[in-house]
Amino acid sequence: MSEKLIGACIFGQSGGPTSVINASAYGVIRTALDAGEITNVYGAAHGIVGVLNDELYDMSKEDPSELKLLLNTPSSELGSCRYKLTEEKDFRRILEIFKKYNVRYFFYNGGNDSMDTCNKISAYMEKVGYECRVMGVPKTIDNDLVGTDHCPGFGSAAKYVATTVAEVYKDARVYNTGTITIIEIMGRHAGWLTGAAALAGLAGSAPDYIYLPEVPFDMDKFLDNVEATYKKNGNCIVAVSEGLSYANGTFVSEAEVSATDGFGHAQLGGLAAKLAAAAKDRTGAKVRPIEFSLMQRCAAHIASQTDIDESFLAGKTAVESAVAGKTGKMVGFEREYVNGQYKCKTILQPLSITANSEKTVPREWINEDGSNVTQEFIDYILPLIQGENSRKTENGLPRFAKLKKIKV
Repeated sequence: MSEKLIGACIFGQSGGPTSVINASAYGVIRTALDAGEITNVYGAAHGIVGVLNDELYDMSKEDPSELKLLLNTPSSELGSCRYKLTEEKDFRRILEIFKKYNVRYFFYNGGNDSMDTCNKISAYMEKVGYECRVMGVPKTIDNDLVGTDHCPGFGSAAKYVATTVAEVYKDARVYNTGTITIIEIMGRHAGWLTGAAALAGLAGSAPDYIYLPEVPFDMDKFLDNVEATYKKNGNCIVAVSEGLSYANGTFVSEAEVSATDGFGHAQLGGLAAKLAAAAKDRTGAKVRPIEFSLMQRCAAHIASQTDIDESFLAGKTAVESAVAGKTGKMVGFEREYVNGQYKCKTILQPLSITANSEKTVPREWINEDGSNVTQEFIDYILPLIQGENSRKTENGLPRFAKLKKIKV
C-alpha cells in the first residue's frame, strides 16, 4: 500500500446516537476538509444505507460556522441506520459507489455493529484489490466496546444519569409519606451506564440499590431489599439496567418483544413498570417507575466537556491515521495519570477485535450480592464527566447546527 493516497472520503454514522456523536463527525469532517490528500468530503445520508442508495452530501458546501456547531449538537446529524451487511450484492454496490466518486477513505462512526460493518468493508476492499483506507470512529453510551478504555458518548450519558438520579432523589423525599422509586437506565448486557447512578452519591443523593445485567437478577432478593429499606427509611430508590436477566438468561423485562433491529437485537422496555408493580404488591407503598429512555443519549445540555473534546479527538485521529497509511483500525482511548491528573491518549485497535464484542463491567467492581457498585467503579467514571458544555444559545435555547445537506 502506498503511503500517499489521493482521493475522496465518505463519513457515515450508524446505530443509536449520543449527545456528542456529532463532535466526532466534526472531528472527521473538519480534519478531512483540511487534508491535502482528501479531494472531496462526503457525508452519507443514514450511514451505510446512504452509500448503498448513492445519497451523499457534499460537506465542503457547508458553512464552516455551522459545521463547528456540530460540537454541541446531539443525535446523528447526517442520519443513522441499523443495517447489517450480509449479501455480496451490497459489497459490490459499495465498491461501485467508491469507484464512482474515487473514494479512497471511509470513516464510520458507531458502536459494536458499526465496527462489524467497517471490518467487513475493509476486508472486501482488500479482497478485490481496491485501495481504500477504512477507519472506525467509536461511539456508544453503553461503553461496551472492546479495545478502548471508554467510549465517546458514555461520559455525557453518565453525567446525565448521575445528575438526574440526584434530582429524582431530592424530589422523592418532599412529602411526609414515603415512596419507592424504580429508575430504568439503558444497558442490555453491560451495566456501565446504570452504574453511573452511583455518582449521585457524591451529591449526597445515592440510590439505595443498583442492579446491573452482569449479575443474574433474583426477584425475591430484590423485593426483600426494597421492603427492608422502605420500612427502615420510609423511602427507597433503585436504579436498574434495562437488560436485567434471570439466571436462566431470560430478560426480566415484560416488554421484550418479537421485533428486532437489523442486527437481531430484541427491543426492551417496561422493566421499571414491572418491578414497580411487584414492589407495590409486596409493600403496599406508593411506587413510581421512571424510564430515562432517549433522554440519556440526547441530553447535550449537560454533556461533559471532556467527552466533547475526546469525541472530536477520535474523529480527528481517524483521519490523520488514515492519511498516514493506517487502515482496518478503530480509534481507541487509553487513560493515563500524570501527576495525579487524568489524561486521555488515542490508540489504534484492529477492527477484528472490536466488531461484535462487548466489554462488561468487571465483577470485582460490583458488590458481593450484586446490588451496587464499588469505589473502583466510581473512580473509573468520575474523570469522564468533568467540564461543562460551553454551547451557543439563542433566545435562551441551545443553538444546534443547521446543515444545508446539499446532495452530490
